[in-house]
Amino acid sequence: MDEISRLLGTIGRDRSDSLCSGDTQSTGSKLALRHRLNQLMTCVDDLDPKNECYTHFSFFHAPRLHMVTWNVATVDPPDDVSLLLHLNSPKSPDLYVIGLQEVYSGPLRFLSDTVFDDPWSHMFMSTLAPRKYVKVSSIRMQGLLLLFFSKMEHVPFIRDIQAQYTRTGIFGYWGNKGGVSIRLSFYGHLLCFLNCHLAAHMKYATERVDEFEYIMDTQIFDGKKAPRIADHRLVFWFGDLNFRIQDHGMHFVRSCINNQTYNLLWSKDQLTMMKKKEQRLQEFEEGPLDFQPTYKFDLNSDTYDSSGKKRKPAWTDRILWRLRPKAPPPDEQDGLDAKKVRQLEEDEEYPLKIRQDLYTSNMEYCVSDHKPVMGVFTLELRKMNRTPLVRLQAEGDWSADIDAMVLYSPLQPFPSSTWDWIGLYKVGFTSVSDYITYTWVKDDEVAFNEEIIQVYVGKEEIPVRGGECVLCYYSNTLQCIIGISEPFKVHESKVAIEEGLLPERINGLDKTIASDDLFK
Repeated sequence: MDEISRLLGTIGRDRSDSLCSGDTQSTGSKLALRHRLNQLMTCVDDLDPKNECYTHFSFFHAPRLHMVTWNVATVDPPDDVSLLLHLNSPKSPDLYVIGLQEVYSGPLRFLSDTVFDDPWSHMFMSTLAPRKYVKVSSIRMQGLLLLFFSKMEHVPFIRDIQAQYTRTGIFGYWGNKGGVSIRLSFYGHLLCFLNCHLAAHMKYATERVDEFEYIMDTQIFDGKKAPRIADHRLVFWFGDLNFRIQDHGMHFVRSCINNQTYNLLWSKDQLTMMKKKEQRLQEFEEGPLDFQPTYKFDLNSDTYDSSGKKRKPAWTDRILWRLRPKAPPPDEQDGLDAKKVRQLEEDEEYPLKIRQDLYTSNMEYCVSDHKPVMGVFTLELRKMNRTPLVRLQAEGDWSADIDAMVLYSPLQPFPSSTWDWIGLYKVGFTSVSDYITYTWVKDDEVAFNEEIIQVYVGKEEIPVRGGECVLCYYSNTLQCIIGISEPFKVHESKVAIEEGLLPERINGLDKTIASDDLFK
């Protein structure tokens, strides 16, 4: 009953920059109250005397995360990345996070990549979009590239997306080395993904740690809840971290690799050694290195460096994670400030656990002198957010022959803006920018009936060839999609067909994904 009282207690804040200038306090209160009632009904629906959810009115979720780090040595992508992404696995991931280093950034290519998607981004998007994944965010700093993909069903619950970068090459002025990050809220839990390329060569282990700490300290995000990387609930640190195997000679290292006795090399792995004396590194966990070192190979082969330099093999490519420390015992909490206490209370109310299911390299890919490393994780979490901020749908039949209408309804208070827009996308779209057309919410509002808003879309904006589509509400303030409609059919233009402008059987929007299984 305490949980019910809490849900029905304090009414949340009003929707700022609100639905129309004449909105009253009561309208905002209605939205907030409806949000509270939605929460309450969700809790009631989840009651199950057989499990812990019954006691805590909670709902637990176990999304799978597939991560990749790969130094691609300036080459173009291979033709097939099915093995890299485990596309044939019986359990498909909910999220993909892909961090690349040394993406080719010559002057002409880098200039074209600022206008068009680079070949690696294009390859991953074209591979994952037909499988219902959307590129939610990305960031590029010269050769460093970080991509975040999500299944369509999770997209409205990924919010507060921000990206940052830090240069550490040539005294911090050059971006060939450094770190790029994406932070976001996933069902209310703040996650941060940091892709790094640190200083090379055996003798610079201390410099690598210094660069990592500099990146951690200097990347600042907007907002009070998690302004720094370490403030996030869960942090992933990965990339070409460039730590080497020291002391052991080449013969011993290669003998251990051939015999698959990798554990004999662990004690001399520089990152393992540095963790013993660097407190900050000790906060990060890593799975066992039960795969052969991923550097350095002759190109297009599985042979370690046979050049005159004969570089010693090393686990340069790594994936680590850090879960925010748990609350100290009650008798040690007296010195904590109010913000920290609230954070600890939230962590306890909405638990988050992580389990690594796989940590390995893939020897199949030979285009680079590094092998890619993959990590598969299960995140066990209790959702803070269970309903999207906006519900929207296409009203009536859609075609290029008649003007169309969108209906949307705010389900929770949120900071709306005159720059919010609703986009029309084909089913299987690749990213937020991959819309067919869009309409500004404020400019094209034609009616407002307390909780239902109608938005007009002119027929000239609708594709004449039709196809399976969805509508997405994009919040400019939150910089993300906050609502997605069910799939619907846009019909081919009868007028265009009758006038001979279209072959009768052409459908310009490829039905990449059947609408009836989009949200399964």
